[in-house]
Amino acid sequence: MTLFWLICAALLLVAILFVAIPLWRGTSKNNSVERDAANLEILRDQITEMDNDLKNGLLTPELHEQGKRELQARLIEEVGDTQGGDVTDKPHPLKITAVVLAVLLPLASVGLYLKIGNPDAFQPVHGALAMPRTQNDLKSLEEKVAQNPNDPEALVVLARSYVEMGRYADGSRLYESLVKIIPDEPILWADYADALGMTHGSLQGGPTKLLERALELNPNHPKSLALSGSAAMERGDYAAAVLFWEKLIKLLPSEDKENSKAISEALDQARQMLAHTKGGKVAPALDQINEPANKAQAAGKERITGTVTLSAALKSKADPNDTLFVLARAAQGPKMPLAILRKQVKDLPFSFSLDDSMAMQPEMRMSNFDQVVVVARISKSGNAMPQPGDLMGMSKPLALGTTGVKIDIDQSVR
Repeated sequence: MTLFWLICAALLLVAILFVAIPLWRGTSKNNSVERDAANLEILRDQITEMDNDLKNGLLTPELHEQGKRELQARLIEEVGDTQGGDVTDKPHPLKITAVVLAVLLPLASVGLYLKIGNPDAFQPVHGALAMPRTQNDLKSLEEKVAQNPNDPEALVVLARSYVEMGRYADGSRLYESLVKIIPDEPILWADYADALGMTHGSLQGGPTKLLERALELNPNHPKSLALSGSAAMERGDYAAAVLFWEKLIKLLPSEDKENSKAISEALDQARQMLAHTKGGKVAPALDQINEPANKAQAAGKERITGTVTLSAALKSKADPNDTLFVLARAAQGPKMPLAILRKQVKDLPFSFSLDDSMAMQPEMRMSNFDQVVVVARISKSGNAMPQPGDLMGMSKPLALGTTGVKIDIDQSVR
C-alpha cells in the first residue's frame, strides 16, 4: 500500500509540474531595460538632429543648449518611473493560477480516489496463498504444510499444485487429508476423485465412491456431475451418464458455450450407446421427465410389490430398532436407488410397494428402465450406503409391474 501511495505522489508531482510550469513561465516579463534602451536611442537621435541644426545655423546656441537639457530631464524622468513601477508590481494572475492548481490538484485527486476508489484493494488478504510459480515457492509451501499438516488452505493449494504438475498420487494423498479436515465440501471430494482417477487411470472403484459422497453433499455440483458421467461411461452405464450430463447441462450458464458444447456432444454419444444396449432406454430430457402427463407414472405400470422377511439364521444379528431399507435399482445401469422405503426391523415381515413416486431424484425413476432389482438391507448405522456388517437380501431382475415378489434377508455384507 505504501508503494501505491508513493507512485500516486510521483504521478501527481509530474501532473503539477506539467500544468504549473507553463503557467508560471507564461507571465509577462519585465521589459523595462529594453524600453529604457529604446528611449535612450530615440533621445540620442534627437540630440544628433539638434547638433546638425546648430551646425547649419537653424538653431541658436542658447536654444540648442536648452533643448538638450529638456531631453536629458525627460530621459531621467522616464527611467525613474519605470524603476518605481518595478517596486510596486503586483503578482501576475497566471502565477496565482499556477499556485492554486498546485494546491488543489492533489487535494482533488486524493478526495476523488477516496470517494469512488477502493483503498483496501491493495491490502493483503490475510491467509490467502498464491499458487507456487517456482520450485522455491513450491518448496516453501511444502515446508509450510510439513510444519502445519492441518492447515486446510495450504493443503488445498499444494494439492492443486501437485495435480497441475502431474503429480497425481501426491495430490490425492493431500486430498485424502483434506476431506478428513473439511468433510462437508463437495469440491474437495470431486477434486480428490479426479486426482485419484488420474493416479490409477480410471474413475472406477474409489473415485466413484468419492463422487457419490460429493453428490450427497450437493446433488447439483457441476464437477461431480461431469466426472460421475465420465465414470458411468467408463463402466458402460450409459443411462446414468445421460442422467448426470442432462442435469449438468441444465446447470451450466448460457455464456459457457464451450463447456456446453462439449457436454452436449458427450451426451449425444451416451444416448446413442444406450439406445444400442440391451434393456436400455434413451433417458428422457429433464423437461420431459417433469411432465405431469407421464403415462407410465400416471398409470402406475412401473409399480413392484412384494414381501420382505428376515432369515431365522440372522435374527440374532438384528436389533428391532435397526433401520430397514427396501429399494429398487436398475438391473443393468446405475447402482443408485430408483425408489426407496425406510422402515425398522421390528416391522418385519413387511409388505412393500415401490414406484416412481418414491424416486430420490426426478431424473432417476424406475420407469426409465426395463428391469430392476429389489434390495432389502438392514443397516446398523442407519446409512443408506452399504456397510460391512449389514444384512441383505436381493431379488432377481424383475420386469416393471411385477407383483408378489418375495425377498428373504439371508446374507451379511462384507
